[in-house]
Amino acid sequence: MVFSGSQDILTETASVQFQPDNKTRRYDRQLRLWAATGQSALESARVLVIGASATATSILKNLVLPGIGHFTLLDHAVVSPADAGNNFFLEGPTSIGRNRAEEAVRLLAELNDSVDARADTRDIADVLASDPSYFSDFSLIIAHNLPAVLLTRLAELLWRSPSSAPLIPVRSAGFLAEFFVQFHFHEIIESHTETPPSLRIDKPFPALLQVARELDFDSMDVTDHGHIPYVYILVRAIDDWKATHDGLPPQTPAEKREFKSALNARKRTPDEENFEEAIAQSYRAWTPTAVPPHLVELFTDMTTPSTPFGHLLAALRSFSEKPPYVLPLSATLPDMKSDTEGYVRLQNLYRTQAAIECEQFRSLLQVPIEKELVDLFVKNAHGVQLLKGTRYGALDAAPERLATLLGSQTRETATHLALSALDAWRSTPPRQTGGPTEGELREHVTALVHSTEIGEKEITDVVGEIVRAPTAELPNVAAFLGGIVAQEAIKMITRQYIPVNGYCVIDLVDTWTGVLAL
Repeated sequence: MVFSGSQDILTETASVQFQPDNKTRRYDRQLRLWAATGQSALESARVLVIGASATATSILKNLVLPGIGHFTLLDHAVVSPADAGNNFFLEGPTSIGRNRAEEAVRLLAELNDSVDARADTRDIADVLASDPSYFSDFSLIIAHNLPAVLLTRLAELLWRSPSSAPLIPVRSAGFLAEFFVQFHFHEIIESHTETPPSLRIDKPFPALLQVARELDFDSMDVTDHGHIPYVYILVRAIDDWKATHDGLPPQTPAEKREFKSALNARKRTPDEENFEEAIAQSYRAWTPTAVPPHLVELFTDMTTPSTPFGHLLAALRSFSEKPPYVLPLSATLPDMKSDTEGYVRLQNLYRTQAAIECEQFRSLLQVPIEKELVDLFVKNAHGVQLLKGTRYGALDAAPERLATLLGSQTRETATHLALSALDAWRSTPPRQTGGPTEGELREHVTALVHSTEIGEKEITDVVGEIVRAPTAELPNVAAFLGGIVAQEAIKMITRQYIPVNGYCVIDLVDTWTGVLAL
């Protein structure tokens, strides 16, 4: 290609300068989901996966591809013919007799050369007994079909300290499965809530109110009138309404219809889209801008952790307790009908006010916190979350809660109980060779619930499936679990989006999933 003139040279230089690097091109799609902050968290993560089963390696595949920093696969077992037949990360008969972790790691590492991969061939029982500090080196731990005794010891070890890594135990048998995420607290700044931040149309800041009041609707030509952003229209309309209604917004259905009719009457032409937007968004004018309920609940709970997030949350509470009793303004504006000049002017008004309020928020902090983190928190203040978790196994130690769940979520609870009964059967000597009988599993279910009043159809179905295939690990189930568990693992690592908080139960016989909320 031939270029001539300085303009062409500058254009070409700029295009070369802003070409995305190899990492951006590789991770382009996921960067659109969790941005550079999420990718950085992934690349800093150290994940331990216990057991090199088909399900475990499917989970790892979905963590290696997006670029976790490091994973260790812990498994002392050797590859069996059954493993070679259902695990895509083993080389068939060639792998039989070799260590499962070493074989799987070798093939998983080929998926992404930027991921540090390691195989640990020790027995998890020996590690728990002789080297419990080993687990403190990881930011997330995943275990698949770990024997109940070992899983309980691991869960209790990690639960002792709030700073321990989250644990994701996964259980599966045939077409049934479940997983759980154990954590003390989980802080989320970027929850990606579908609820947009408030535009504060009912409580406009002074600069916005002044511009809205100064607009001369009557002297505008048709073109300018059709490009007034609906924010100005609503701010002016509600200001005019309050002036004649004792400072009150529309309150009754009749008043709200009257308000909309007044907006409609201001249209110059029947097809003015900006006024149609104003009518559609008119609820913003009479709906009070307030602190979201989930944040009010957090503000009243004094058990927040003493972390940067906890200090940010305390500052947010202090900010919301000052007039006008709202969260810091977001500079983000939705799309709307407008010309470029009008939209940019509105955007600058919001950006200026958001910057002022961000500084006010910063002055409320009791400890120094990085500017980037403060800015990110303020930008997403309306959606921040602090989840409080539960110790794995606590549900099975609460028969009354299990009985309640059987009444409200029968099929999910029945599946959970059947999987717990299988674990109990495996842990109860002496055992006959082969799998459990239906009667044996039912006895363990009854012992867990302390009752014989259990949904008959649901228990019969799930117990029958487990008796049919108590140890079967099906490739399609492993693939499904690999995707859904890795998704929750990424949420925990990146601290973005809201993870499952409870037991996620999966039935691929009838193809449904459900969550047992604790």
